[in-house]
Amino acid sequence: MPAGTLYRGREGMWSWVAHRVTGVLIFFFLFVHVLDTALVRVSPEAYDKVVATYKTPIVALLEYGLVAAILFHALNGLRVIAVDFWSKGPRYQKQMFWTVMGVWIVLMAGAIYPVLGHAARVLFGS
Repeated sequence: MPAGTLYRGREGMWSWVAHRVTGVLIFFFLFVHVLDTALVRVSPEAYDKVVATYKTPIVALLEYGLVAAILFHALNGLRVIAVDFWSKGPRYQKQMFWTVMGVWIVLMAGAIYPVLGHAARVLFGS
């Protein structure tokens, strides 16, 4: 495969950028998660305060963003694997990109209530 085949066109460039950005965001989340979990050994009271902040509507929006990042990163990763290992992958990368985006949108729409339902009830009542 010639150099640059994987990321030809506007879709390829944006998928490359989004894949890197979501990877960094997921890494940052995992780093913070390890730190806040380790806090329970240092100060259980501080840990309880941190966990209490996770039940706020703003954090629910951040969780929805985390779900978005993980889903996109996973689906786009499968697309990258298909482009790399399927002989016809480079030829169909644009169609695969739009398929990834369609599946991502459908899954994100399905994640709205499970992830943001509690926050909506807190903000707007039952």
